[in-house]
Amino acid sequence: MQASDDNVRSYILSAIEAGTYPAGGRLPTERAMSDMLAVGRGAVRSALARLEGEGRIVRIAGSGTYVADQKGSAIDLSEETSPLQVMEARLTLEPPLVRLVAANATGADFSQMEQCIRSGAAAGSIDQFEHWDAAFHEAIAFATHNPIIIATYKLVTHARNNGTWGALKRKTLTDAARAAYQQDHEEILEALRQRDIEAAEAALRDHLVAIRVALLGH
Repeated sequence: MQASDDNVRSYILSAIEAGTYPAGGRLPTERAMSDMLAVGRGAVRSALARLEGEGRIVRIAGSGTYVADQKGSAIDLSEETSPLQVMEARLTLEPPLVRLVAANATGADFSQMEQCIRSGAAAGSIDQFEHWDAAFHEAIAFATHNPIIIATYKLVTHARNNGTWGALKRKTLTDAARAAYQQDHEEILEALRQRDIEAAEAALRDHLVAIRVALLGH
């Protein structure tokens, strides 16, 4: 599956560089790309998630997937933000999102969150786990179906590419911590599925606080 993911990612990047898909241009649907490249839709979905995390594409719920304008960013958040600032932003932004998720999320949104959890459990490296961890939280933002919130949260995902963040994650992501984060994700998803706003918000906030303490010690 990883080879297929890599092939799809390489194809999209090559097409972007060649101008086949220009900045602001819309990419084919997952189904169309799956048929075109003769790979499973899961491989396409995974490749798109990776490219999104890298800031190369933008996915807007109910609209489609677009090529990001690499020249349009005034600041490289992956270099300019510290892990403390990332956590401050996450604790401010993420818990309140559950109200919109409870109001707007679809079954497909919950399935996407569940897929992220399963993929995280199967991840063979810290980097892979970190990718699916970020994808889970971004899936929550997507489930609001609010383009402004989705675009805003993409900045958080991009900021997690900071080298210092990655180094701290590699240092602190023990097997026990990984298992605890997975359990947190499952509890968050279950509360969201039940549309239990208070439980989901508390579970998400507790999860983020646990990450902050693990990374920063407070």
